[in-house]
Amino acid sequence: MINDLLKDAQERMHKSVESTRGEFGSVRTGRATPALLDRVTVDYYGAMTPLTQMATVSAPEARLLTVSPYDASSMEAIERAITNADLGVTPGNDGSLIRISIPELTEERRKEMVKLTKGIAEEGRIAIRNIRRDVMHELRVLKESGESGSDEEHRAEEALQKLTDAQIAELDEILARKEAEILEV
Repeated sequence: MINDLLKDAQERMHKSVESTRGEFGSVRTGRATPALLDRVTVDYYGAMTPLTQMATVSAPEARLLTVSPYDASSMEAIERAITNADLGVTPGNDGSLIRISIPELTEERRKEMVKLTKGIAEEGRIAIRNIRRDVMHELRVLKESGESGSDEEHRAEEALQKLTDAQIAELDEILARKEAEILEV
């Protein structure tokens, strides 16, 4: 039972780290990456639809993204959604393709992006700590119900803490790489 709890905690913590890694992908770094538009949703016939379901997004050059809509009639809606997404970019429409030039980040904007990534990382750390708290509670319930002894509970808590520390360290490593990528000129 205790091993199942620890295994479940490990899987959930790993998912939290991967989720945070995905959110880091949508933070602009000065380089064109299709993940930049992952959070953009388009009002398509009254339904908010993710841009990635309506168009192909590619990065043919280091500072250029292209959006090729599946439905040409959605071009204006996509353009409007990109403009309203507050990404600091302006889309250009040539009738069949939307081109988005990624401007060089200013020093002030880079610092804002670093602050944003630190906030995302902190949300990831909180998620990991919440998982630890939940599993600790489950371990105490097992001990109180007599299904495990206090020695087993103590060993499981130590293992859980090591797991938590490892996942947070991985998150910090990902954050450090992302910060370096943002601050790179």
